[in-house]
Amino acid sequence: MTLTSQLLLASLIVAIMVLFHLIGLAGLLALLRRHRRRRSYARDMLLSAVVMMTVAFGLFALHTVEIWSWALAFRGLDILDSWEEALYFSTTTYVTIGYGDVVLPHGSRLLGAIEGANGIILLGWSTAFFFNIVDRMKLLERQFEDGSVPPPA
Repeated sequence: MTLTSQLLLASLIVAIMVLFHLIGLAGLLALLRRHRRRRSYARDMLLSAVVMMTVAFGLFALHTVEIWSWALAFRGLDILDSWEEALYFSTTTYVTIGYGDVVLPHGSRLLGAIEGANGIILLGWSTAFFFNIVDRMKLLERQFEDGSVPPPA
């Protein structure tokens, strides 16, 4: 695979993954917006815990699909010999562990490097998203305790 074809293919995969991640985060945000109604403190804290678990699993699911998509590209291009090897390589590369026991052959190594950059950016985006959600829930909890959040109509 030429350098140009690696760059074009990797750019296409990155664009698809970023769009997929954006749509996934928008879906999680829409789910969170349904949580805004205040009821009682105990019920709201339980609901907050359920929402946080849903967001955490949702983010994990997004990254799982993205890792599998990269693995599919490696297998589809016959770069790696098995699904297990492609998935293992994709996972360790995406999360930037990179053990080095499975490496891409010459002519396709740039794909792995770009997957690592893609993974660290999307993981960072998810971390910022999750931190923002936790921070907003803490703010709402403080407002609820202070009585500055009016009861639902």
